[in-house]
Amino acid sequence: MSESLSATSNEIHEIIQAVRAHYGTDAFVPLHAPCLGEPEKQTLNDCIDSTFVSSVGRYVDEFEQLMADFTGAKHAVAVVNGTMGLFLGLKVVGVQPDDLVLTQSLTFVATANAIKMLQADPVFLDVDANSYGLSADALEEFLNEQTSILDGRCVHSRSGRIIRACVPMHTLGFACEIDRIVEICHKHNIKVVEDAAESLGSFYQEQHTGIFGDVGVFSFNGNKILTTGGGGMLVTNNVALAKHAKHLSTTAKIPHAWLFEHDEIAYNLRMPNLNAALGVAQFSRLADFLEEKRALAVMYRTLGERLTSLSVMGGLQAGLPNYWLNGIVFHDPAERDRFLAESNEKGIQTRPLWTPMHKLEIYKDCLRGDLIQTEWLAERVVNLPSGVKCHG
Repeated sequence: MSESLSATSNEIHEIIQAVRAHYGTDAFVPLHAPCLGEPEKQTLNDCIDSTFVSSVGRYVDEFEQLMADFTGAKHAVAVVNGTMGLFLGLKVVGVQPDDLVLTQSLTFVATANAIKMLQADPVFLDVDANSYGLSADALEEFLNEQTSILDGRCVHSRSGRIIRACVPMHTLGFACEIDRIVEICHKHNIKVVEDAAESLGSFYQEQHTGIFGDVGVFSFNGNKILTTGGGGMLVTNNVALAKHAKHLSTTAKIPHAWLFEHDEIAYNLRMPNLNAALGVAQFSRLADFLEEKRALAVMYRTLGERLTSLSVMGGLQAGLPNYWLNGIVFHDPAERDRFLAESNEKGIQTRPLWTPMHKLEIYKDCLRGDLIQTEWLAERVVNLPSGVKCHG
């Protein structure tokens, strides 16, 4: 065995031992398990006793208000999941069939799927080396070189198609350069829908993610920092967008004590009260979750300073991440693959980043820019166990 290979093996062992020491177990360590206990049981029991377990009930309203207050948004609309929140956000900002929507290739497939649900097409741009989210430089370069403004709309010069919106994603809870992205997009009359699915508790320049653009969307899937089992939340400072989103999410039913009148083709996307009850209880724990996850990030960062085969993801200086998932970046893709195999074999659940969208068969023909940083990161990043130590 060569000296470098031996050194890498020692570092893999050191990371595995550090994870086991942190979680205090020799058993399987999941990537990010939810923490559920007595607070959640109490609100769920109360919801069950109330009989309001579907989309009407006080917990939905309470959860929306908690999210608005925490993020600083003026309005929040609870929905069934993050994917449909993105769909709804794109819908209310005006995305139409055959439009183009700018986004990043390095993302979970839901980002692109939400665009396709509206019969629009994604345009995949590169990510930033430091934020891991949409590159403001790549965005500006694409718009300056490949688009023009016609009749107040941004048009892709070669295809003649309208670019109606942009969906930057705050990757793993690390904020992208969202202020600059919004400025560039507004200069080109493009709406911004922030994919903040992974970034509850993340801030950029002391402002919460999700409220820089026209709309922001969060996810509360079982693996997120706060879970409602399934669920999502659309936030916005625009009262008209909020009202339209809520109207469309409730089948566009015109309020009335007994009549069923609907004025738009719409959807049943409201979060059930049962899920919201779970979210309200989880909110009481959120500050502790964030504190513990940031302490874990310090442990990983300190560990990474001693290792030679990798670096630890840190994000932008102006950002305060929630460290939803801690990531390490191997210098050599082969070493990344060795680590994935050995850590999972030894009961430490680790995962690579998503396969970039332009590498998927379903999206390989979409328009795209140069994706050098996207492909570099996709070959080298590993996500380490990042959940909290749950005590019920």
